[in-house]
Amino acid sequence: MYSVIIHAMNTDEQTNKNETQVLRNLSTLDRFLPLWIVLAMALGLLLGRGIPGLQSALDSVKIDNTSILIAIGLFAMMYPVLARVKYEEIGHLAGDRKLLWLSLVLNWVFGPLLMFALAWIFLADYPEFRTGLIVIGLARCIAMVLIWNDLACGDREAGALLVAINSIFQILAYALLGTFYLAILPGWLGLDTQDVAFSTWGITKAVLIFLGIPLALGFLTRQVGVAKKGREWYDTTFAPRIAPIALWGLLFTIVVLFSLQGEAITTNPMSVVLIALPLMIYFAIMWFAAMGAAHAIGLSYARSTTVAFTSAGNNFELAIAVSIGVWGVTSGQALAGVIGPLIEVPALVALVYVSLWLRRKWTWRAQS
Repeated sequence: MYSVIIHAMNTDEQTNKNETQVLRNLSTLDRFLPLWIVLAMALGLLLGRGIPGLQSALDSVKIDNTSILIAIGLFAMMYPVLARVKYEEIGHLAGDRKLLWLSLVLNWVFGPLLMFALAWIFLADYPEFRTGLIVIGLARCIAMVLIWNDLACGDREAGALLVAINSIFQILAYALLGTFYLAILPGWLGLDTQDVAFSTWGITKAVLIFLGIPLALGFLTRQVGVAKKGREWYDTTFAPRIAPIALWGLLFTIVVLFSLQGEAITTNPMSVVLIALPLMIYFAIMWFAAMGAAHAIGLSYARSTTVAFTSAGNNFELAIAVSIGVWGVTSGQALAGVIGPLIEVPALVALVYVSLWLRRKWTWRAQS
């Protein structure tokens, strides 16, 4: 134990330097993302309310019931993230079974159950918003989590590997979990779900299109890029160059969605508050539960941080895609998905600072 503490003291100064460097390297787009999201929402509302016929025009050309512009934005969000994942290293994660099993339990058992409970507690009388939150809870984070993990000085390799596992698991299990949490579990609990209409195949199709295709393209991009130019070039030159496309895609999608949702939002602004409250509670509970559990089982600070952020974050891109594909672009489910990043970004940025504070306050096991 004493050697662990001495090691932590010796590396404290270097870690502080790393934190400062990470913050300096954060782009303007990343640093002020909450502001850009708010501005994108405002722009969308102004366009939707100010240009007659815009909503019909935006929704006129579709891919599988999804507006072509929305589809472009969703692909732009997903592809860069999935092209950065180091798929070839997934097997290495099995070496840390504590990390692997804790992440799987938090992401695929505790997280969905918590969001299910919060959705029914806060939105029992709002079936579309309630369903939208449950869909969000099933979509485990594969995008922004890498930014928060880096800012909090987490384990970058473990973060990339957990993202890869979450991506593949969502392809295999998302539709089945959706059916369970939207129909089977409420039935067991005697909850009324007659006002929730969905198709398991509809969810499956949305996942295959908007996650499966970008996942396949991302995997092929990495394999070809690494084979031709080398891993160092791919990870240090190509991947950082395409990374901003994901955030621009998010902002573009928000503008289009809020153009289509403008009337619903302006006539019922309380809907944003209704959706925001359970989301804030969810992020706080998930993050602190994950961080505490990781620390309790003896993970290092870097890996505990990675578990915490990969558990607390959600894949809003996929949730938006599923909501639009199954219930439509102007549905309450789609609105819940769009509100999600507005709440998640400032919440997880705040938790980055909490994480760095806990690094100094708690005693951590050295990373092996």
